[in-house]
Amino acid sequence: MDAGEFHSSVAGDEPPEGLSAPLTALWWDAKGDWARAHTLVDELETMDGMAVHAYLHRKEGVGWNADYWYKRAGREFYRPSLAEEWDALVEGMG
Repeated sequence: MDAGEFHSSVAGDEPPEGLSAPLTALWWDAKGDWARAHTLVDELETMDGMAVHAYLHRKEGVGWNADYWYKRAGREFYRPSLAEEWDALVEGMG
């Protein structure tokens, strides 16, 4: 699934089958369900999982926690807006 297809899938009621946990988390985040998204990556010890975890804490407004997860993922804040970061994460995992 490419990024365009992923974006289109957010109009549905359920995420597409076969998505990774980090992509499913981003899907639920786009639907406005931060808690469900966070649950999917809360204990996920992969680079993508930790990057999404960091993004979610950045979105939550808890910078110190976001910084911790960005460091674990080997990434820094690299997009000026949350929307741009969400897009970059989707494109990077697609």
